[in-house]
Amino acid sequence: MTNKTFDELLKESVAIHGHLCPGQVLGVRLAMYGLHLLGIEDPKGKDRKRLMVFVEIDRCATDAIQSVTGCSLGKRSLKWMDYGVMAATFLDLSTGEAVRITALEEARDAAARLFPDIENKYKAQIEAYKVMQDEELFKVQKVKVDLPEADMPGRPGRRVQCQVCGDWVQDFRDVEKDGKIMCRACANGSYYKVL
Repeated sequence: MTNKTFDELLKESVAIHGHLCPGQVLGVRLAMYGLHLLGIEDPKGKDRKRLMVFVEIDRCATDAIQSVTGCSLGKRSLKWMDYGVMAATFLDLSTGEAVRITALEEARDAAARLFPDIENKYKAQIEAYKVMQDEELFKVQKVKVDLPEADMPGRPGRRVQCQVCGDWVQDFRDVEKDGKIMCRACANGSYYKVL
């Protein structure tokens, strides 16, 4: 696990995220636990090419996980799976070992019991998540992740030009449709409309 303390990691994460919230505390704890379970000691240094993290929610905890692990979308070592679940899977690329860690909903109720004098439920959660045992906060599953070559970090495996719009498509994200090589937006429709 990283040589920094929880408090140091939380401070760094809050600086990146912009504020302290229960998700920051939970995300830092979750990331520290995942690194511990895989035996990754230096995720931003000597172990940086060993780790890939799949996050299942686009909320505060994801910023904390990125901050602690050093994994990022730009490095292709952080993958966002749009499941809406407060969970992350930590994959050791060198061994194939992976653990999925899910935040337990019961931890929210425990926060109120642990800190009954704190009326604000978010402040109670912040304090509780700092002191609860990992087993009280998280469910751990050993999992197998089938990682396609197209999703590996490193240089793009392929780069082709869309024959409809002209955009360049990397990492096997192109689609062949009606005899043409296309980007996914041209082949399947996009989230944007050109004005």
